[in-house]
Amino acid sequence: MTLASISAEFADLAWGPHMLVLLVGGGLFFILYSRFIPFRYLGHAVAIVRGKHPDKGAVGHISHAGALSSAMAGTVGMGNIGSVAVAIVVGGPGAIFWMWISAIVGMATKFFTCTLAIMYRGKDENGQVQGGPMYIITQGLGKKWHFLAVFFCVVGLVGNFPLFNTNQLVQILKEWLIIKPGFYGEDQPTFWLDLSMGIVVMFLVASVILGGIKRIASVASSVVPTMILLYMSCAFYVIATHIEEIPGYFSLIVEQAFSLNSVGGGILGTMLIGIRRAAFSNEAGIGTEVMAHGSAKTSEPVKEGLVAMLGPAIDTLLVCSATAMIILISGVWQTTDVSGVSLSARAFESTMPGVGPYLLIVCVFFFSISTIFTQAFYGGQCFSFLFGAKRVKYYQYFFLLAILFAATATLDEIVNIIDGAYALMAIPTMVSALLLAPKVKAAADDYFARLNKR
Repeated sequence: MTLASISAEFADLAWGPHMLVLLVGGGLFFILYSRFIPFRYLGHAVAIVRGKHPDKGAVGHISHAGALSSAMAGTVGMGNIGSVAVAIVVGGPGAIFWMWISAIVGMATKFFTCTLAIMYRGKDENGQVQGGPMYIITQGLGKKWHFLAVFFCVVGLVGNFPLFNTNQLVQILKEWLIIKPGFYGEDQPTFWLDLSMGIVVMFLVASVILGGIKRIASVASSVVPTMILLYMSCAFYVIATHIEEIPGYFSLIVEQAFSLNSVGGGILGTMLIGIRRAAFSNEAGIGTEVMAHGSAKTSEPVKEGLVAMLGPAIDTLLVCSATAMIILISGVWQTTDVSGVSLSARAFESTMPGVGPYLLIVCVFFFSISTIFTQAFYGGQCFSFLFGAKRVKYYQYFFLLAILFAATATLDEIVNIIDGAYALMAIPTMVSALLLAPKVKAAADDYFARLNKR
């Protein structure tokens, strides 16, 4: 058996219909249980991010905006560019519809999980306040559930390796900056080229991740909003120049979502593909983003839950939709056998001839690097919980070496490994959130009552 076949079997086993019940069913429960109330306060969430409701003297490391930017740095990345392309190739346009549904449901999930991240924070051996599913489980559910926290951290070590972002970054740089200009033959083996590019990425990442969450938040706060603006500007240009075609593509997405003859293997197959790609894109219910929001400087858990809801809205409903439209407008998804970021680059080449792929390269570079920075923090948090904060540097060394593996592995191997790990991470995250949902509802009722009295 090869790594490709083993990883494919692992991902398919992990992402069975039970994940549909857990992620979508759990999210629907959160929506109904909260009576849609958090959705009414999204404007208030924007005000919090803008700094209009500061928490003076609150514990934590970073601001609400810094927490959102760090979480967005972990989600707005190759999942919005390469993963959307994978969704369309594997599941057809209908997979995008289920990504949308998963994002809306995921907003409620993030409200509950990230509110809990502030309610149940712990301290590492250095006395630093930390948050995440492992602390929610041990602080909120008690020591008898400690095994579930350990399980999350073990699979989180793998799930947070920088595999997909590194792989796709190397792919687009190699294809458009080295092979297409003629510096390297298309038929030549690329292992040593991939490895060399991986080494460059490794040293670049090492210069930042050793600085911890404060440095990561600082970089993310400046880079992520700028790159989202650049990427969306490109997308709006393409959409505006093909505006008459957009209604037809929306119809195609909805039609294919419920087609028995879809590429993804019927309605259930397309649904599962869309949910898998949405989970990779916005990470709602996976538990990673909970660690970033758990570092926010606030004494009001509900405020951070509201801020976290903005993540899937920006990430999937906005950025992923823009990518999907560019790919569908270009038509390359029907005429080429490439996938991932290579498909997205060809879509940009078709819709913005000459300059498109290179604008995409700029976005991909910063999206990928900022995501890798955040993944290093997430993985370090898992390692710290298991082995102590003073030993995190050992994980960081493995993390950096994983970049070399990712640079030389195939896209299918990478996607399957991460998909499987994310599915396993979702189990303790969603189980703990469902069990502690009454605590969140009580805190939300209290916060909104006080807010409405002002």
